[in-house]
Amino acid sequence: MQKILTFVIFGIIGIGLSSCNAQNATKASKKEKATIHKPEGKSVAYFASGCFWCVEAVFESVEGVDEVISGYSGGDAEDATYSQVSSGSTNHTESVEVFYDKEKVSYATLLKVYFGSQDPTTLNQQGPDRGRQYRSSIFYQNEEEKIAAEKYIKELTASGIYKNPIVVEVVPFKAFYDAEDYHQDYEKNNPNQPYVKSVSVPRLKKFQAAFPELLKAKH
Repeated sequence: MQKILTFVIFGIIGIGLSSCNAQNATKASKKEKATIHKPEGKSVAYFASGCFWCVEAVFESVEGVDEVISGYSGGDAEDATYSQVSSGSTNHTESVEVFYDKEKVSYATLLKVYFGSQDPTTLNQQGPDRGRQYRSSIFYQNEEEKIAAEKYIKELTASGIYKNPIVVEVVPFKAFYDAEDYHQDYEKNNPNQPYVKSVSVPRLKKFQAAFPELLKAKH
């Protein structure tokens, strides 16, 4: 009985450490929003593909991207906090706001980054993270972005690169709510956090190895 109990306890701990949701409950419930610098005069795009810690780090490594903000989008509520989104009560998904220079990187290239850094065939899941708050979504702001996203999905489908159907949502952008301050640059600020070491960093490195031509010089 003692061996079984020990196994269960370590199993629960392991699940917690391998999840993007592995946060102190008290800390996660606080809004803790600080003033976030958002570049002026830059183009903006919105994406979601699992844990925003991972997605933010991927896009920030791309040449032409000036800033990436972690937050919440795609839901019905007029605001969102980490605890609310994690519980599924707002229907938001963890998302990123990508500020980029059109002279250096195109929206089409951002789509390449988006699909090239995830598994777009897993519904409401990315890696160990499961639930509607981790679904993959492209939030288009105009017809041009919508057409570009749908065209790229058709091209990927026709290529046969994926065994299963692509399940990424292509939906109209409604609003974006900044995540709490401690979520911003989370991977960079918490390099020894278990989830970051076991999930975020490998995901980032896999993307960088596949698309070295898209990276900033320092990467």
